[in-house]
Amino acid sequence: MPFTALNSRMVEARIVPGQRLFSQRGAMLAYRGEVTFTPNIQGGQGGLGSMIGRRIAGEATPLMTVEVAQGLHGRGDTPTATVMFGYGGHHVQVVDLTGDTLYVEADRLLAFDGSLSQGTMFMGAQGGVMGMVRGQVTGQGLFTTTLQGHGSVAVMAHGGVIELPITPERPVHVDPQAYVAHRGDVRNRLSTAIGWREMIGRGSGEAFQLELSGRGTVYVQASEEKL
Repeated sequence: MPFTALNSRMVEARIVPGQRLFSQRGAMLAYRGEVTFTPNIQGGQGGLGSMIGRRIAGEATPLMTVEVAQGLHGRGDTPTATVMFGYGGHHVQVVDLTGDTLYVEADRLLAFDGSLSQGTMFMGAQGGVMGMVRGQVTGQGLFTTTLQGHGSVAVMAHGGVIELPITPERPVHVDPQAYVAHRGDVRNRLSTAIGWREMIGRGSGEAFQLELSGRGTVYVQASEEKL
């Protein structure tokens, strides 16, 4: 169920009977066809256990389930519907997963394919103690949301997004506030660049950097502002 970009701030999804997607509540802008929108109390494909874990982690952004209404007018079949999504005028980036895992903050999720498995990951699992420190420095907390499988994800950001490849030979350093998400076999750690200039207030102001190494992709927004 790929998303089609209508412009930099809106995407459209085509839904057929038997398919579903999940979106942030209040993100629907318009739709064509017979579509149902219901609050999702289990938090996606991960089920009740995943929902409880995300609530404990503070990653429980309210979701709604979006589906085509079944049995329209007494017929066994139902036509395809299209739904348009956007939220707060934020820029939207579409990420297509092919069996890999996307690591992203829950409040950045605009909509995603219902076939993807959703869960949470402890920040210390990718970066150890500095991974936890990174969560506090960026304001992202100690946990992050994971989406895994085959499907599409629409992610929100400020000022647009660029994709930077990560290879074993060329790790990428990102301002923690500009980080949006990453995918692939990637390790991350928070590095510091504090020297005597920073201590006396004459440094660059870039005291912390997020270093991502391994093989994958990192998504970076053109802003240091959180949603």
